[in-house]
Amino acid sequence: MAKYVFAYHGGSIPETEEERQKVMASWGAWFESIGPSIVDMGAPLSQTRTISVGGKVTEGGDNPLTGYTIVSAESIDAALELALGCPIRDDGGTLEVAECVDM
Repeated sequence: MAKYVFAYHGGSIPETEEERQKVMASWGAWFESIGPSIVDMGAPLSQTRTISVGGKVTEGGDNPLTGYTIVSAESIDAALELALGCPIRDDGGTLEVAECVDM
C-alpha cells in the first residue's frame, strides 16, 4: 500500500466554545471513520513562510497549509474516497491529496 498526504488549506478557527466543540466532533467522527488507514494523524499548522528564488521570504504563501494527515491506501482513488468526508470542506477549506514517493 502507498502512503498519501492530505494537505489542508484554509478553513477557520471557531469563534465560540460551542462552535469549537462542533468542529472537533466532526473531525473526530471523520478520523474514526478512516481510522485503520491513518499512518500519522498529523496536526494543525500555524505560521507559514515561503522562501522563493533568491532567498526572499514572505509571510504565508499563495495557498498556505493549515494542517496535514498521512494515510495508507491501495491507490490515489482510494485515498480520494477517504478524503471526501473531510470536514475542512464544510468550513470553506480545501484538501489536497498527494502520493508519497519512496526514495
